[in-house]
Amino acid sequence: MKTLQLPHGRLQLPVFLPDATMGVVRSVDSADLARCGVQGVVMNIFHLMQHPGSSTVQALGGLHRMSGWQRPIVTDSGGFQAYSLIRQNPKNGSLTNNGITFRPDQSRRKFTLTPEKSVQLQVSYGADVVVCLDDCTHVDAPLETQRESVERTVDWARRCKDEFERLVEQKELFQEQRPLLLAVVQGGGSRELRRRCAGELLEIGFDGFGYGGWPLDGDGNLLADMLAYVRELVPPRFPTHALGVGHPAYVVACARMGYDLFDCSLPTRDARRGRLYAFVSDIPPALVLSEVEGCGGEDRGGDWFSYIYVTDDKHIKAGGPLSSHCDCPCCTDYSLGYLHHLFAVKDSLALRLATMHNLRFMTQLMALLREEAL
Repeated sequence: MKTLQLPHGRLQLPVFLPDATMGVVRSVDSADLARCGVQGVVMNIFHLMQHPGSSTVQALGGLHRMSGWQRPIVTDSGGFQAYSLIRQNPKNGSLTNNGITFRPDQSRRKFTLTPEKSVQLQVSYGADVVVCLDDCTHVDAPLETQRESVERTVDWARRCKDEFERLVEQKELFQEQRPLLLAVVQGGGSRELRRRCAGELLEIGFDGFGYGGWPLDGDGNLLADMLAYVRELVPPRFPTHALGVGHPAYVVACARMGYDLFDCSLPTRDARRGRLYAFVSDIPPALVLSEVEGCGGEDRGGDWFSYIYVTDDKHIKAGGPLSSHCDCPCCTDYSLGYLHHLFAVKDSLALRLATMHNLRFMTQLMALLREEAL
């Protein structure tokens, strides 16, 4: 079985890492995550440097101690947030070759995030995997914008590695103690730019690589051809992260391309909104799939899993579990009808149980994919 050894434990690959953007997977605690079989989480430097702030994170002992989570933590650098905040609304800040400057939520306070500062924060927070700051774009952005993004991403990655190596030497971190450094391959929809970006990043040298940019097209379809191409550009010995991929069908598709790590807020966000995932049959045969269905948009299920909309009136008196193929606390201890009731009265237990269910679905899915790869 392919694994990734990190300072706070070993990840069995492929693995889904739920988003704990602000230092928490919303509605659940670290014990809930462990009970669902979650191996690691992703937290976001862009947000954490604002709330609660770097001095507070460090005063509380770093991300692991602050959150009560002693397993691996990947810290996202903030490149995607800069794209969504600034590229879509230039009034919020600016992107320059030096870094990112932004004022969140029309705040008077100005934040600056350079490649060096991004690495400094991630290392000081105690991350197990540090992600280089990158210049994210949408696949439909003009070619000149994509070219500028690649040039900036490679330059920032080089600066990130220089700062990372300086910090590792300064802190005298031995191989088993130091985090891994992951670079992000940009290039939008251009194969030439993707190849150029991957080649230059490989020449600099990193511990792993990520697929950069929004992984869906304008219609919500997975950019399968480009994801597959980028994975081919990276030698198999390097772990690869399909950043932002979390739809179950998309995870299966990308895992079969060779991607190892996945993160997305979709499963937990869906849970809080009452859209829950369920295998349609006994789990072992359910994933004997020759083709992955359901890649025509995130609102579709597949031939091996379905959506249960828990707030539908038809579930009011449902006495059985949400899914007979799930061993999460929601399915083992409560009925679907009771979960419907909790959502109806807007009790916080509804969000906790639903979130645990979708997370357990994802960890079961990843276990099946690991078995498939043996």
